[in-house]
Amino acid sequence: MSILKDALESGKFGVTAEMAPPKGYDFSEQMEAAELLKGKVHGVNVTDMQSASLKASGLGLCIKLKQAGVEPILQMTGRDRNRMAIMGDILSAASFGIDTMLALTGDHPVVGDCKNAKPVYDLDSVGILKMLTKMENTGCDCGGNEIAGGAPKFYKGASVTPVYEPLFLQINKLRQKVDNGAMYVQTQGIFDLDTFKRFLEMVDKAGIKTHIMAGIIPLKAAGMAKYMNENVPGIDVPQHMIDRLAAAAAEGKEKGVKGLPMKLGIEMAAEMIAKIKDEHLCDGVHIMAIGAEKNVPTILEKAGVQI
Repeated sequence: MSILKDALESGKFGVTAEMAPPKGYDFSEQMEAAELLKGKVHGVNVTDMQSASLKASGLGLCIKLKQAGVEPILQMTGRDRNRMAIMGDILSAASFGIDTMLALTGDHPVVGDCKNAKPVYDLDSVGILKMLTKMENTGCDCGGNEIAGGAPKFYKGASVTPVYEPLFLQINKLRQKVDNGAMYVQTQGIFDLDTFKRFLEMVDKAGIKTHIMAGIIPLKAAGMAKYMNENVPGIDVPQHMIDRLAAAAAEGKEKGVKGLPMKLGIEMAAEMIAKIKDEHLCDGVHIMAIGAEKNVPTILEKAGVQI
């Protein structure tokens, strides 16, 4: 059984991290981080060429993580594969004992680093969930053909953006994802709990029942926060956080101490996780450290969270 499924459905506070494959074929850095994450999280999302930037395949890193004793969560986008290729990767993942996945539509190649690549988009995130749910229910592939040995069962997830205008469009899309098989959702990074609470209230009023994990992005610097505000849809870092990071940088420069903004970012992430858990706002957190996965255990320790 999926470790994440077992945690969420038994009422435990779910914790997942996120990791990108390398832009190359040396997985050593990812595996070093994996050793630190072992026993600290219920799963590690492996991104699927996030931001349409070419990396090694997510399935490859998922297999390496599984072999190292870290539970992988296979992200699967519709950008680069048609339904046959998606199902083929899902079947291969199952053969390695990978049983948790997250469906995404995927950023268009025009925003990535191989801009001449042609997008596929045979299926979007809802279509991927619908296809896999049908596969599980019928034991057949996307062409209606019987799958040898029966269909594998996956704990299927999706994403949602709490900061969105008009928000009812995200709520409607979330309903479609849940209706088509999403059993848990991970949100885009949140930085304001009042805004997040309003989103949760709308989900509740809409009668949508699923496990929600709040996205947490530890900030590294004021410049990072400003960049995300300007370039990443669904991100809204409050000015007071940016000011604190800028002040930490100025203090570090004055005292000749490096890393104060990152240290502050770790503390702010831990504070938010602790509040989410203590106030029982949602079912867990998804920590997106963006290349600083080695900091995740420290964040969880400061937040007082153990799995």
